[in-house]
Amino acid sequence: MSGDQMTAEKDPAMKLAISTAADAQFAEGRRAFFKYRDLGVTAGTGGRMRAQVTSAERGLSEPTGWHYHECEMQFVYLLEGWIDLEFEDGRNVRLVAGDSVMIPGGERHQETATSDSLRLLEVSVPAEMGTVACDPPPGAAG
Repeated sequence: MSGDQMTAEKDPAMKLAISTAADAQFAEGRRAFFKYRDLGVTAGTGGRMRAQVTSAERGLSEPTGWHYHECEMQFVYLLEGWIDLEFEDGRNVRLVAGDSVMIPGGERHQETATSDSLRLLEVSVPAEMGTVACDPPPGAAG
């Protein structure tokens, strides 16, 4: 079947979202030490999904503390630098440029360290993603 013969119903809630480096829009975010570049996906999807580039110019000075997100999922792809994460199942992971992680909503975790220069792509479904501080899981460091 050729492209001319295929038709798809366009979701009226969706609209094209283009973000260029020249017109980068920065937004407030969960962490004061990060800069967040909004990629326009929240507006383009009517809030169904958020995509942003998160960057830092100085390393994390202390762990963020245990928390979880109120969302379906959070996806992170490292573009530059590294980040250390600790998860409720006891896993400690260092992600470097080219690595990714998908964190289901409700999964307890914390960031424990980052490189001085860090850049990552972060996607969440839905766009609104609450962050809830919580106690560490049993056996985890505070």
